Amino acid sequence: MTRIGGSWQNWARSASVRPLRVERPRTREGVQRAVQAAAARGLPLKAVGAGHSFTGIAIAPGVLLELDDLQGVVDADAGNGRVTLLAGTRLHRIPALLAPYGLAMENLGDIDRQSIAGAISTGTHGTGARFGGLATQVVGVTLVTASGEMLRIDEQHDAELLPAVALGLGALGILVDVTLQCVPSFVLDAVDQPLPLDEVLDTLDVRVSDNDHFEFYWFPHTDVALTKQQTRLPESAPRSPLPAVGRWIDESLLSNGVYRAVCAAGRIAPAVTPPFSRLAVKLTGDRAYTDLSHRVLTQRRTVRFREMEYALPAGEVVSAFREVQDLIRRRGWRIEFPIEVRFTAADDRWLSTAHDRDTGYIAVHRYWRADPTEYFGAVERIMRSHGGRPHWGKLHTLDAAELREVYPRFDDFLAVRERLDPSRMFRNAYLDRVLGA
Repeated sequence: MTRIGGSWQNWARSASVRPLRVERPRTREGVQRAVQAAAARGLPLKAVGAGHSFTGIAIAPGVLLELDDLQGVVDADAGNGRVTLLAGTRLHRIPALLAPYGLAMENLGDIDRQSIAGAISTGTHGTGARFGGLATQVVGVTLVTASGEMLRIDEQHDAELLPAVALGLGALGILVDVTLQCVPSFVLDAVDQPLPLDEVLDTLDVRVSDNDHFEFYWFPHTDVALTKQQTRLPESAPRSPLPAVGRWIDESLLSNGVYRAVCAAGRIAPAVTPPFSRLAVKLTGDRAYTDLSHRVLTQRRTVRFREMEYALPAGEVVSAFREVQDLIRRRGWRIEFPIEVRFTAADDRWLSTAHDRDTGYIAVHRYWRADPTEYFGAVERIMRSHGGRPHWGKLHTLDAAELREVYPRFDDFLAVRERLDPSRMFRNAYLDRVLGA
């Protein structure tokens, strides 16, 4: 389906565009025809998923390619755990698609609204010091190159390209399907617990290594860390899920409904933010439950926000975090959103934020109607002083020259881009900034 004009904006309302044309192909071959048609007219083309990146990475000033109709399983093998999904498949649909095969994704981020192609292309990750980001689960892809070629990349076909295309920023071609290495379905035993922040920071290494998954949130203006720790169990393990009413109170009423109202009020009267933050840590974050992995790892978030996240060498997290604490105190800012800290294992994806180093993440947020510029800019300077790499799908100011300094395989990625998209058909302003024009 083709339509002219219209507008597109991302979930956070931080990026928008009026493309010349919108294409919504229903098949992989339809994607190929759309690319060929755009190339014949000399038009740039970009694919969009669910719009959950905060940056302009998916902005399409020429042809916008919506992949919403490319969803579902192409092929699945329960024996080797490999499943091929169409590129537009939303993460929240994948557990039900994998269930008949007794499989699950090895790890997930805390939001599951994204498409699988968008999630891997921007470096989406979860937490767990022994597990990589979503792109590390990719063992094969099919993409349409700028020439219109349908190119298969896996262990048997152009295997040397996989570390680039598994996390390709949308700069190398249009993904039409993705093959994941899945694992047998599993259960997570979860404990959410508020603890003294200083105690958590002093014992952070132990907590990260002793749990399969560990993260914590800190509301500025409090001295409490809201910790989340999870242990992986076989699917046959007894389950004790959260009661439906209790979960609704925690995640819908308090974490979204009441919180949205407080964020809005804080714009008018910033003084309400510290007392609400202190109340929030008393009312939430103290529960134990056991459930299927995707029900524990993901959360429902409806309060709109802006986010910046930096990936640091794991050993730098505590010192960088304490500097951010001190920054907020010295500036007297009233920050309404918590800071989130997570961890992942080192991996081999060339543009992964965890490339070649065990990694900790510090994410800062602001309510979407608040101007994050000053806060994010000051935090970014701290992160960069600790060797940080910005999340590709979240707000940052770095350009190609600065990113080359922190990515050892940066120029190797550019060489693959030159091979697959020499005419820069898949470029936009964001990619010109982070990869070079």
